[in-house]
Amino acid sequence: MNKIYLDNASTTAIRPEVIQEMTRVMQEDFGNPSSTHSFGRSAKVVLETARKSIAKLLNATTSEIIFTSGATEANNWIISNAVNKLHIKRIISSKVEHHAVLYPILEWQKEDVEVSFLSVDSNGCIDLNELETLLVDEKPTLVSLMHVNNETGVVMNLNTVGALCKKYNALFHSDTVQSIGKQTFNLQETPVDFIVASAHKFNGPKGVGFAYVKKNSRLGAMLLGGEQEKGLRAGTEAIHQIAGMAKALELAYVNLEAESNRIKELKAFAWNELQKVFPLVKSNGNLEETFHSLLNVQLPFSAEKTAMLLFELDMHGIAVSRGSACQSGTTKPSHVLAEMLSMGELQKPSIRISFSYANTNDEVLHMIKVLKEIETK
Repeated sequence: MNKIYLDNASTTAIRPEVIQEMTRVMQEDFGNPSSTHSFGRSAKVVLETARKSIAKLLNATTSEIIFTSGATEANNWIISNAVNKLHIKRIISSKVEHHAVLYPILEWQKEDVEVSFLSVDSNGCIDLNELETLLVDEKPTLVSLMHVNNETGVVMNLNTVGALCKKYNALFHSDTVQSIGKQTFNLQETPVDFIVASAHKFNGPKGVGFAYVKKNSRLGAMLLGGEQEKGLRAGTEAIHQIAGMAKALELAYVNLEAESNRIKELKAFAWNELQKVFPLVKSNGNLEETFHSLLNVQLPFSAEKTAMLLFELDMHGIAVSRGSACQSGTTKPSHVLAEMLSMGELQKPSIRISFSYANTNDEVLHMIKVLKEIETK
C-alpha cells in the first residue's frame, strides 16, 4: 500500500540536503559555541552563520533573530514577557488562534489582564473594524493575531493590522508558523514587533525554531542561566538543529516560486475534483482568502461518518487531519470551526488537507476515490 501524506500543516518531511547538513555539523562541529577554544569557536561560526542566513532571508538584522525550541516556546515567552516586563495591561486576540497563543492569553486573563477577543465571521476572517475601535482606547496593549490560520488557511493582512497597531501605539505579535518558508517576508517594512517560526513546518527538523524580536523591544529573558541568545534564552544551543533550520529556510526560498505555484495548482485541482464527486462539499473559509497550501473542507457525509473518517483514511494509507495535530485524538469539534460554523455544520465531518511540493494529482484523486468509498459504505 502506497502511503499518501496530505498533512503538511502538521509537519513536513525533512529535505535530504537538510539531513546531510545536520549530519555534517554533528560530526564536525560538536563543540559548545560558548567555549573559547577552537572546537567552541567552530560551533559558534555555525551558529552565527545560521542566524545571519535567516536574518538576510527575512530582511531583519541578526540581533533580531532569537533561536528557540519552536513556536510554542516563542509564543509563550513573548506573551508572558509582554505582560511581565513591558507592562502590557490589555491583550487583543481572537478565539481562532493556535492554542500556543490562546492558552497563555487565557492564563493571563485569570491574572486580571484585560483580554478582548475579536469577532470572527463565517469565513474565519477577523473583524478589523472592531480592532480599530478597541485600539482607539489607548492603553498598554499587545495585539496577538496569527498570519495564516493553521486549520482553515485564512490569511490575515500583516501590513493592515501592523499599521493599525502602530497608529495606536500597540505592540503587534503574530504567529507566522504556517507562512514562514512559504512566502517572502520583508521585516524592515512590515510593521510587526514579534513573529515566530518552527523549522519542521518548512522541511526542517523538529524541536527548533526562532523568534523575530524587533530591535529595542526590551523583552526580558525567557530562561535564566548562561548568556546564550543575548541573555534572552539560557542553555546551550542545538547547533545541528539550528544549522538544519537555516538550510531548510534557504532551500525553501531557492525553490519558493516553483514550489508555491505547484502547490497552488494542486490545491485548485483538489477543490475542482472534490466538487465533481461531492457537489455539496463546502470550503471552511473563503477560498479566495486562504493560503495556497491549506484546504479545509466540510464533506456532505452523514454525521455518524465523522468519528471514524480519519481512521478509515489512515487504514488506506492516507494522512489528513481534522485540524491542529496538537488536538489529535480528541472528539471535541475544532475550536476554530466552532467560531465559524453552525451547530449543524459542526456535526458533519470536516478535514484539513495540506499540501507540499512533493504531492501529486494522482494522490489527490486516490484520496477522493477513498472518500467516496467511505461515503457509500
